[in-house]
Amino acid sequence: MVLKIGFASTYPPTHCGVGEYTRMLITALKSLYPRINAYVLADKRGGDRRFDELAKVEIIPSFEHEETSYRELLDNLALINGVDILHIQHEYGIFGKHNGLIEAVEEARKERLVGKIVITMHTVDHPYTLRSGTLEFQRQLNKFDAIIVHSALQEFELIHQGIDPSKIIRIPHGTLLNPYLWLPRFKLAEPLGISEDQLVGFIIGVPGFLRKDKGLDILVKAVKPLLHDGDYTVIVAGETRDPVLRKELEDMVRNGPNMIFIERWLTSEEILKLVALVDAVVLPYRDRPASYSVSGILHLSMGGLKPIIGTRAPRLIELYHHAPRMTVPVRNPNELTKKIRWLRANYDVAIAYMSSVYSYAVRTEWHRIARRHLSLYAYVLGVEKSILSGE
Repeated sequence: MVLKIGFASTYPPTHCGVGEYTRMLITALKSLYPRINAYVLADKRGGDRRFDELAKVEIIPSFEHEETSYRELLDNLALINGVDILHIQHEYGIFGKHNGLIEAVEEARKERLVGKIVITMHTVDHPYTLRSGTLEFQRQLNKFDAIIVHSALQEFELIHQGIDPSKIIRIPHGTLLNPYLWLPRFKLAEPLGISEDQLVGFIIGVPGFLRKDKGLDILVKAVKPLLHDGDYTVIVAGETRDPVLRKELEDMVRNGPNMIFIERWLTSEEILKLVALVDAVVLPYRDRPASYSVSGILHLSMGGLKPIIGTRAPRLIELYHHAPRMTVPVRNPNELTKKIRWLRANYDVAIAYMSSVYSYAVRTEWHRIARRHLSLYAYVLGVEKSILSGE
């Protein structure tokens, strides 16, 4: 059976974690089931229409971020003669909080451009959210044939908000097992623009978008005592979206020779190399109030089989569930400093303790996650699971 799927999503080279997620999912799906004809109805920031050779998928620019009308997306669905499944990778920063997407879904059904419509809610808001419009959007999720979430927090929150439980499917975020662990440090450091002689003592990596909801202000306070110890190297890497935070980090680099600041977007491959390079990953997240999501950076880090220290923020619920002793309270730089020092002194103990996280990384490897998507597609289409099993 040939399966035709359209993915409405951001896509590389747009700097967006959801786009990276979509690319990894499609690559794994096509690997398991080559008879998928996939199209990405993408954001326009990524450039012109093109073909991604890695994922074997056509990218069709179809919408602007948070626009109110998705008529062009519908027109492009018509140009490819419709799809069996339209799978929307939803994030409020991409599709907004208004009814434009819901109206497009209803119109796509009316015009018979889609068989079934699936939505992945990468973020689910709680009623205490400070963002207007998100709860109104979530109340309309029953209009989709299936709703994918990544965590139990998201699942039960939507149930409490009146969404049909039979439509909600929890599929964890996929994990890319790190292929660079065998490389020597100089080979890992070079593409990141790091000289091997900059790497001193215990090396800590902090990857991802650098902004306050990622807890970078807490990190700045937590690492200051470490830099006085003299045998730590802290590598902070990612795009900075807060000029005040950028200045603080730049000041620390100038005043502390053991801190390296890589201020640019890192591809998934570069993040994997950074994780392979370091001794431990630190994720000091603080999160937005009343907003539930999971961390893609956590999954990239889990695949590196290194110790991970994180905060007890909803975005890191999987780390808290599988390795609670590797977590610290949110907004507590003193506890974060203590935990890093403890990890340095008890590294082998921490590695053994992290075994549950490493097992979870294997269970959520992208091909396993893709298989669960194939099962869901078969279910909503009403075909035998074995037809799309990928086995």
